[in-house]
Amino acid sequence: MNSIKVKKPSKTKGIVTFLLIIVIIWASALNTDVSFQKLWDGLPNMGTLLNEMFPPDWSYFKSITEPMLATIRMAVLGTTFGGIVAIPVALLSSSNVVRIPVVYQIARFIMNLVRTIPELLLAALFVPIFGIGEIPGILAISVFSFGIIAKLFYEAIETIDPGPLEAMTAVGANKIQWIFFGVIPQVIAHYASFFLYSFEINIRAAAILGYVGAGGIGLFLYNALGFFQYDRVLSIIIYTFIVVVIVDAISNKIREKLL
Repeated sequence: MNSIKVKKPSKTKGIVTFLLIIVIIWASALNTDVSFQKLWDGLPNMGTLLNEMFPPDWSYFKSITEPMLATIRMAVLGTTFGGIVAIPVALLSSSNVVRIPVVYQIARFIMNLVRTIPELLLAALFVPIFGIGEIPGILAISVFSFGIIAKLFYEAIETIDPGPLEAMTAVGANKIQWIFFGVIPQVIAHYASFFLYSFEINIRAAAILGYVGAGGIGLFLYNALGFFQYDRVLSIIIYTFIVVVIVDAISNKIREKLL
């Protein structure tokens, strides 16, 4: 019985890939003026900053509880509004739901365009329009959430089993029935997972939107840094870390149940 010879992968390809990565890293460091010497020179300053941050101002937790709750509310409302708008756009972007190329290409273009704008920039654009407060933050998170959820949701829709859709078409179901009873049941768990994933991201993002006047804990962080109150900065970081860990744990448990 003839033995099958397995061809060994070429070492040349691996070496070329490795060298290419090294060249890219080296060129990036060169053009951004990054060096280990500068990192080493900055270590004493890092030590000084850490020394000023410890111990944290534990009494400051009472003052930042309300802005932290405002940050969470911003993430909840922003994610909800963005998630709702993402549903019809994701359906319009799916080629197996909308058979007209012009329609789903336009929907995808809008979705991708929105995703190119970061939350901080969106908040900076909304603050001059609506003023300093939580509304610009909510709107910025809504737009950002829409881009993420719509992108992930439409990709999930395009991978559904076409069998139930073909069966419904055969018995004369209209488009609305086709979507509600053939598409949505197959992707609702994925949608909930994407929604929770976006919410996790938005909790972190909402914490820094205050830098541009969008309210929440970020405004207190900005003020603490501005007045060199590094013990309060550490208190805000610890508080934010605790909230993010709790939200992530709850979100992961819910996603496990759904999927």
